[in-house]
This record gives sequence, C-alpha cells and structure tokens, in this order.
Amino acid sequence: MSDSGYQRLLDCRRRSRYLREHGFTTDQIAVILGLDHPATPLRLYRYAIGLTAAQTVDAFHRLSGTDGAGLRESRLYDYEIWPRAGRRPSVYTLCLLARIYGTCPVNLIPADVLATYSQRDQHTMRRLASTDSSRTPTG
Repeated sequence: MSDSGYQRLLDCRRRSRYLREHGFTTDQIAVILGLDHPATPLRLYRYAIGLTAAQTVDAFHRLSGTDGAGLRESRLYDYEIWPRAGRRPSVYTLCLLARIYGTCPVNLIPADVLATYSQRDQHTMRRLASTDSSRTPTG
C-alpha cells in the first residue's frame, strides 16, 4: 500500500471509530466515507472496518479454510477497483468479504454492477442480504 493509501486508511479508521462511537453502522460509515474518498463500495467497506488488505486476506483465509491460494492482496486490490479496471469478484468472494465487513454482499457492489451478475448469483446475494448471519463482522 502506498504511503498516501495507508494515510487514507488511517484517516478512515479514525473517522470510523468516531462514527461508531456515535451509533453509526458499518453501512452508514461506508456511505459517509464515500463522500470524501472516491472509491468503490468494496474498498469503502474495508476502510469503514479499518482493515488493511493483509488483514482482510488473513480473515478471508480463516473463513474459507484456505491458505495463500484463496486470495492475495494484489487480487483484493483488483477487486476493489473493478469495474473501472481490475477483476470481477465472484459471488463466493463477495459473500466472504461481506461477512468480514459485517454487511451484505449486495452492498459491496453498485446496483448497476449487480445487474451484470447472473440471476442466480443476484438471488444468492439478495438472499444473504436478508439473513442476519452475514452481518456479523469477522476479523
């Protein structure tokens, strides 16, 4: 992570902590952070939770029961800049990241991007949005 990227993460951690102390949810914090930081929802949620890419990858591996083959930092960064560039995350990946970030998979991608997933995948992500188990942060 570049110095400016790390500084941005530290700034977001401070703001997130302050907002959480005042009763804001992770979903609300991600929206607020998006007002000052032009980033995709996937990156904003990582910032809202205050995790580095390495911490996110470690949490991903714990949840998925994999080691380095499951997700690398470089791939996470690719997912975080998609659809402008990078790579499209799978539904499985979005579901695990949603669990890590304490949100629903549909919140991690813009609505117009959600529409590019298959009907089955959209249904899976929306179904998880209605369950409480995907809203518990892990990490």
